[in-house]
Amino acid sequence: MKLICEVNEEIETLVESEGDKKGYFIKGVFLQAEQKNRNGRIYPMETMAKEVDRYSNQYIKTNRAFGELGHPDGPTINLERVSHMIKELKQDGPNFTGKAKIMETPYGKIVKNLIDEGAKLGVSSRGMGSLKTTGGAQVVQNDFHLATAGDIVADPSAPMAFVEGIMEGKEWVWDNGILKEAEVQEIKNVIVKEFAKKTRDDSVYADSFERFLSKL
Repeated sequence: MKLICEVNEEIETLVESEGDKKGYFIKGVFLQAEQKNRNGRIYPMETMAKEVDRYSNQYIKTNRAFGELGHPDGPTINLERVSHMIKELKQDGPNFTGKAKIMETPYGKIVKNLIDEGAKLGVSSRGMGSLKTTGGAQVVQNDFHLATAGDIVADPSAPMAFVEGIMEGKEWVWDNGILKEAEVQEIKNVIVKEFAKKTRDDSVYADSFERFLSKL
């Protein structure tokens, strides 16, 4: 399964009065289906609707639909980096519009400061799934699993190369921990290449073994 991220830039920031306090929110299109996005992927409506329904019931309705600030490097939610809670996610044609409340967490306070300073924010959905190339597009398969409907990104248009090259270029498997299969293969290739040499450097084996252990 691949880690799949999609960035949406058309996000509105809201500041609403909540008694003697200000409530900070982001609102806009979080997810899109039935159209080829700029990453060359298509989410069939049946796949997206089914997963949004599961995500809404298990997370939004139970106040556990968290998102982080920035581009996390894995599919799991890191509570130390949580900045907001997604409060609603509704279908509007091929789009799924969402609204999230910025929380009083360390990263949430950073988002509030960014809003106060007029920063342009975007959201980046994060999920796991298989891809199948069909008609020049990568179609997300029915095993799609949404980790969060939206992380907050302060540079919506810039990080696509980072997302594609660093995060999505790896295979992921569900286990007690998360093992990056592509990295393990890379380590294996280093060892095989070194073994083929007439003069071998034992430190390469030691370094590769340490790298492997760090991924477990």
